[in-house]
Amino acid sequence: MADALRGHRVVVVGAGIGGLVSALLLACRGLDVTLVEAAATPGGKMRQVRVDGVAVDSGPTVFTMRWVFDQILADVGSSLDSLLTITPLGVLARHAWRGHAPTLDLHADVQRSADAIAAFSSPAEARRFLAFCAQARRLYDTLEGPYIRSERPTLASMAGDLGPRGLALLAGLGPLANLWAALSRHFHDPRLQQLFGRYATYCGSSPWQAPATLMLVAQVELDGVWAVQGGMHAVAQALAGLAQQRGAVLRYGQAVEQILVQGGRASGVRLADGSVLPADSVVFNGDAGALAAGLLGPAVARAAPEVPASQRSLSAVTWSMHARASGFPLVRHNVFFDNDYRSEFDDIFRRRALPQQGTVYVCAQDRDDTAADPGTHERLLCLVNAPADGDTRPFDASETDPCEHRSLALLRQCGLTLQAQKHQVVRTTPQDFHRLFPGTGGSLYGPATHGWMSAFKRPASSSRVPGLYLAGGSVHPGPGVPMAAMSGRLAAATLMAHLDSTSRSHRVVISGGMSTRSATTAGTA
Repeated sequence: MADALRGHRVVVVGAGIGGLVSALLLACRGLDVTLVEAAATPGGKMRQVRVDGVAVDSGPTVFTMRWVFDQILADVGSSLDSLLTITPLGVLARHAWRGHAPTLDLHADVQRSADAIAAFSSPAEARRFLAFCAQARRLYDTLEGPYIRSERPTLASMAGDLGPRGLALLAGLGPLANLWAALSRHFHDPRLQQLFGRYATYCGSSPWQAPATLMLVAQVELDGVWAVQGGMHAVAQALAGLAQQRGAVLRYGQAVEQILVQGGRASGVRLADGSVLPADSVVFNGDAGALAAGLLGPAVARAAPEVPASQRSLSAVTWSMHARASGFPLVRHNVFFDNDYRSEFDDIFRRRALPQQGTVYVCAQDRDDTAADPGTHERLLCLVNAPADGDTRPFDASETDPCEHRSLALLRQCGLTLQAQKHQVVRTTPQDFHRLFPGTGGSLYGPATHGWMSAFKRPASSSRVPGLYLAGGSVHPGPGVPMAAMSGRLAAATLMAHLDSTSRSHRVVISGGMSTRSATTAGTA
């Protein structure tokens, strides 16, 4: 079998985190792996933008679920600490509201967060927060194996995996409950409902339509948030370098024009320059919607279901900045809320417009828990949610300039002033994201996680075309850096399972047991 594996050629399309993980794992199993990436560098959405001579992380900025990377790297004889320098953050995020002087920090230490909530709101809300954390932990522990570690579940497999206790826990949330309804039962203070409702946006969704199970994001953050030296792009660079060391060939600046099919199964790719890379298997680490749209050729258009524009997840307008910040004590991650939270999602998902009262996220990449002002220009990423309509309208200055003015006004109302010249700001719109990630309309998270059935609708790692496997944030288990990494691990495991067996019917489950919690959270909830 080992000789057969060494002769098995795999082409991985896309050097996002899912593709990098697949290429690394498959190369370590002895397969002949070539990874092809249209951009000049690895990372996909984990990209950096050069602004005023400095590199600003302009994609995902939060490193969580460390155990995913610990286990992937252990499988290939390496470790996270040998590849990267990462530092745990004590302050998970700092939150501010328009017209309200107090800010609220959430901490890695649950009791410190409870004490902060008691001072910010009331002791009763602090007790409700601890109960919320307890339920979030139970949810996470219940769903990690059946959902995160497993190939896409079905209703039957999920019911079997959960068992009576797990089903009872989910039933306790309400069979059709959305996240906002669940938060309204947990918290009386609307500001706390707003704060924890933001977890839906981590999946590009509305808290009024996302399932209540997304409260488990609270446990993900409590298990640890880290800052990566060199930025999140350094994670991609480290994995790319390790994949090359383990035998994968990485080819940058080469776009794939078509995935080829012969005899009913994937047989290679055709590059934009007309050359062909033959393969016995192909891993596609792009948005699955690009397949359905026929952008990779008609032969693989049936490989994944089409995602209508109305079901796309959030896009964004971002400002990558090298700016002078003053007035507000920024930490690494900061969130600024406006008054009418529901209107933000009505504007985006119903009116398909940039929000009039949008939440502004600011990642201050040169700050830590101390909020120490660097005293000079610093690297900032500012983000406002937007509709994923970048393929149908331009999002020109007539829309984005007023959005920028509203966002800066909100920051000033919360005490933060940003000063930057035009050459110190790079703006990215849904149209720009659509160009970077074709077939998406600028959607950054694949299909929106709306409704309790959404868990069963994302494409699986094994596509409808034999020999073609799927990875990335648009497929199961979902968006976000660790989940996309897990999708790459599942794609590699599924491919290997199909090589080890003539059957494509058995479901892959990643082993490893329950993830290990950090010392600060192991005894809580």
